[in-house]
Amino acid sequence: MSTNAIALSILLSAFFGLIFIRVPIAVGLMASSVACALYLNIPMVVLIQKMVNGLNSFTFLAVPFFIIAGELMGDGGISDKIIKFADVVVGKVRGGLAMVNVLASMLFGGISGSSVADVSSIGSFLIPLMRKQGYPADFSVAVTVSGSVQGIIIPPSQNMIYYALAAGGLSISKLFIAGYIPGIMFGCGLMTVSYVIALRRKFPKGRTYSLREAVAILLDALIGLFAILIIIGGILLGIFTATESAAAASVYALVVTVVIYRTLKPADVLKVFLRSLKTLSMIIAIIGSSSVFAFLLAWLKVPTMVSEFFIGISSEPLVVMLLVNVLLLVLGMLVDMGILILLMTPILLPVVTNVGYDPVHFCIIMMVNLGIGLCTPPVGTSLFVGCSIAKIGIEEAVKGFLPFYCTMLAILAAIILFPELSLWLPSLMR
Repeated sequence: MSTNAIALSILLSAFFGLIFIRVPIAVGLMASSVACALYLNIPMVVLIQKMVNGLNSFTFLAVPFFIIAGELMGDGGISDKIIKFADVVVGKVRGGLAMVNVLASMLFGGISGSSVADVSSIGSFLIPLMRKQGYPADFSVAVTVSGSVQGIIIPPSQNMIYYALAAGGLSISKLFIAGYIPGIMFGCGLMTVSYVIALRRKFPKGRTYSLREAVAILLDALIGLFAILIIIGGILLGIFTATESAAAASVYALVVTVVIYRTLKPADVLKVFLRSLKTLSMIIAIIGSSSVFAFLLAWLKVPTMVSEFFIGISSEPLVVMLLVNVLLLVLGMLVDMGILILLMTPILLPVVTNVGYDPVHFCIIMMVNLGIGLCTPPVGTSLFVGCSIAKIGIEEAVKGFLPFYCTMLAILAAIILFPELSLWLPSLMR
């Protein structure tokens, strides 16, 4: 075996071996990288430089601000007000509570930017409520978890920021804007399949609100939903960069929850900051260690080998993209989404760009693809959260997912076949 082949086997076997024995991801990435670097006689100072460079980005500053904004909005009861607003809009039709679930995730996803946060906040209220009103447990979990994927596609999305970092500094603003049409398509597709199932299984209708009640709920929710306008409106109008919009949204969330709604006290805000700091520390460790790991993959020419492998099978762009998607779907069932974005983007992005795909388009494809992985065992993080709320097993829940899996895969296919769905809005930006 060549030196590079041995080094690559050390890197990958050490990493997967450590993960198998449940060593934390960041530790596994760093330990395997150090072992590989020692074999290659790469100075440790180089690894430290790569780790620092991976974190030394103005773009990365958006992550803590979006985390804080999402935590404040979640703890401050914004999700409850969004659920009531969604109930006014779509709740009165048959199976309306399922569509409320999807619409609430669409709106809250534009604030939290996290699938797991959507399931935790919205699901903790709606899953028990759906079961109380006669919806099957597997259907309730399937709607909630599938709908939460919108938080990855509709901005702000922490995972899009990871993609931008791993891709070498793409425009966060363009990535955010690119997610809107696919994200709305995703929500409409899930609401359609929910409605069809509701008609066939005769799920209950929701209540009808009076005009006075509807206006009061709308006005109450608009204060919280204005955070979405700050983020997206500021970016589109050129007032903010993505990072600046994240900071503005955090300040707005603080004012809304503490001063206007008065649902959080100063002690509660401190708890939010401490919890956000804990989350951020894990993210920093993973991004820093994955930067070193990705550097070694590039050193060992793994992106070139992967590209040659795919091109060797077929040079047809659609076939290459199909192979890439199959790989991502399989990996998404086994590995956490954030890790995959950081590790696979430097490997797969050159492959798809070489056959003519736009990096922004590929970002949306990857987000949808790996979002499906969050709903799929054995490592579906959002799926596990939904099942724990509903108190049912994974096997029972997966049965209810089948029509939603088909819908999500159909939307993924549409996004791949029609790049304009992702690229039209970014093309309007200067």
